[in-house]
Amino acid sequence: MTSQQEPSLSAATAGTFLIGGDMPVARLGFGSMQFPGRNAFGPPRDADGARAVLRRAVDLGVTLIDTADAYGPGVSERLIGEALHPYRRDVVIATKGGFVRGRRGEWVVDGRPEHLHQAVRDSLTRLQLERIDLYQLHRIDSQVPLEDQMGALRDMQEAGLVRHVGLSEVTASELRAAQHVVPIVTVQNLFNLVERSSEDLVRYTAEHGIGFIPWFPLATGGLTRGSGALGALAQHKGVTASQIALAWLLQHSPNVLPIPGTSSVAHLEENVAAGSVVLSPEEKAMLDRAA
Repeated sequence: MTSQQEPSLSAATAGTFLIGGDMPVARLGFGSMQFPGRNAFGPPRDADGARAVLRRAVDLGVTLIDTADAYGPGVSERLIGEALHPYRRDVVIATKGGFVRGRRGEWVVDGRPEHLHQAVRDSLTRLQLERIDLYQLHRIDSQVPLEDQMGALRDMQEAGLVRHVGLSEVTASELRAAQHVVPIVTVQNLFNLVERSSEDLVRYTAEHGIGFIPWFPLATGGLTRGSGALGALAQHKGVTASQIALAWLLQHSPNVLPIPGTSSVAHLEENVAAGSVVLSPEEKAMLDRAA
């Protein structure tokens, strides 16, 4: 496919966002959930390939690397540490805790303060870090008072183990409640061109200078196939459907930080090139209506 606008292979073309007022990142980041086995459980399918993708991402100017202790568990964090340590000064590592894996790979919420304290220390070891740039509560545990969960993260921030605190899969009311305990600098919720149930949270976070990290920004590959209006627009502009979907996220709100993940260098480069794809107001409105 020949492009009418030659994509620039630099994540910097997507612009930057200042997380927490002191941590600049390129708005187009990278998510590491695909490195372990199926459903992010089990050993890596290609450890050498994963490390190559991570190094290429940094070479392309990606500065926000997102992971979680539950991916593997421990697999993605360990690969990141192996591939990128010693880290470039501009690279921000964001990990998550409070969502563990059972023996069969089932997801189990665990927000007990003692678990979170240990989870942070384990992540530091695997990532080969002395401080985690952004630590996100992976899920709120309904069996543990929210103040206790956020208090544990506040304590670790005060101890210098965590720089900034974020949340994952929360409502606006949960975000406001958490903010009474510790400053929240990012929210990570499911959000993409066709899944917009967190639209109110995108607006709220934008108004309050909080980064919004949409997970599954390509709908687990559903937005890469290029059918309907998405495919027609991609063909018209000479780019791929996934690049259009990522460009839509980047232009939807200036605080949106997509983290498309892949285990392929070629797909990584395609995703990074999406930062140079510009949608006209009419094209974006058309996608809004179609979705």
